[in-house]
Amino acid sequence: MLDRRIKALVIAEAANPEWVSVPLVGWSLAHALRDLADVHIVTQVRNREAILRAGLVEGRDFTAIDSEALAAPMWRLAERLSMGKGVGWTIKTAVSTLGYGYFERLVWRAFGARIRAGEFDIVHRVTPLTPTANSLLAPRCKRAGVPFVLGPLNGGVPWPKGFDSERRREREWLSYVRGAYKALPGRGAMLRDASAVICGSMHTLGEISAKYRGKTVWLPENAIDPARFSLTAPQPGTLPLRGCFIGRLVPYKGADMAIEAALPLLRSGALVLDIIGDGPQMAQLRDLVAREGVGDAVNLLGWVEHAQVQAIAARSQLLVFPSVREFGGGVVLEAMALGVVPVIADYAGPGELVDDATGFRIAMGSRAQIVAGLRARLEAIAADPAVLPGMAAAGQARVMRDFTWPAKAAQVNRIWHALLAGQAPPQELPLPR
Repeated sequence: MLDRRIKALVIAEAANPEWVSVPLVGWSLAHALRDLADVHIVTQVRNREAILRAGLVEGRDFTAIDSEALAAPMWRLAERLSMGKGVGWTIKTAVSTLGYGYFERLVWRAFGARIRAGEFDIVHRVTPLTPTANSLLAPRCKRAGVPFVLGPLNGGVPWPKGFDSERRREREWLSYVRGAYKALPGRGAMLRDASAVICGSMHTLGEISAKYRGKTVWLPENAIDPARFSLTAPQPGTLPLRGCFIGRLVPYKGADMAIEAALPLLRSGALVLDIIGDGPQMAQLRDLVAREGVGDAVNLLGWVEHAQVQAIAARSQLLVFPSVREFGGGVVLEAMALGVVPVIADYAGPGELVDDATGFRIAMGSRAQIVAGLRARLEAIAADPAVLPGMAAAGQARVMRDFTWPAKAAQVNRIWHALLAGQAPPQELPLPR
């Protein structure tokens, strides 16, 4: 064990404190690691101004790599090929990934000599999250004698059976052949020479060859900033209940399934449902609410500033979120942090974050089976709402213990220390139950 702070070069091509999704993950983890180690962040130039506004000093705390000569045209190409705004994410990821190698070449040009000179104890690539983006830095760091950590990697969760029409509506044509990424040049060398591979889901871990399993660690990429979650939802254990759905209004997220499943409770006045989000399904949801006559019980709130979402969610007792293809499930952790009990489809990210003590998991199946299972569960909760306060408290406690960014950084720091001590990465991190 080192008797000093680790000197780490943290590469996060996407790292932006003012954005959401992957850039916020990249920023949040890299920034939290600065409290535990001497971290220099390397990111793409598009994030420069936001990081400066966050108070970091360029050159001392971070370096912005200008790869726009290739990144900008590749993103424009990806937008055209995806055939629609907010859809075709597999195509966007694939095209953007093709240009990622250029960014790493510029990183090595800027830091290769310093890495070889031993200026950094460890190099850790945090983003991109996609496991399809191979890294040329792993073998170069290996030759330099500096441990290279990859991840968290996550993505590419298979579309469940029975949702092929939703898959086509999302323009996910490339997802049918996504597995071909495993044959891309450089993947074998990256996995061979990485000292540790952090996997954000059990699916991603399962895609790593068995011969490298000793260096893999399951660690979900999402976490919450406890300073931003100061509210706790009321859980009186009585009726009526309030539920919320948070997410893009697209078929696979399941807002329509949430409304359909809840119809008996919405009509009886036992449940009010807030739908937070916008997207191409909004008109369909408006028609559904009007047709079923539940306009007084369903609030279609549209797009809401991310900073304001928690104030709305904290009015609820339940997160009703039957998404059938969720890689990470950050919204589930955010709900639990507020003391809102999640009711989710037991698949991929959310299914790994929720256990029987902290929420409810609906068995996967066809769309009709999910709606039926969700309806049965909501009616059972309405028949005995006294179960909710204890589950809410357990979920909130678990998130604040294991899934804050400081906790996540501590888990990563343990991996770093193990590697520098010549040990395998620790496996006793929080595991799915």
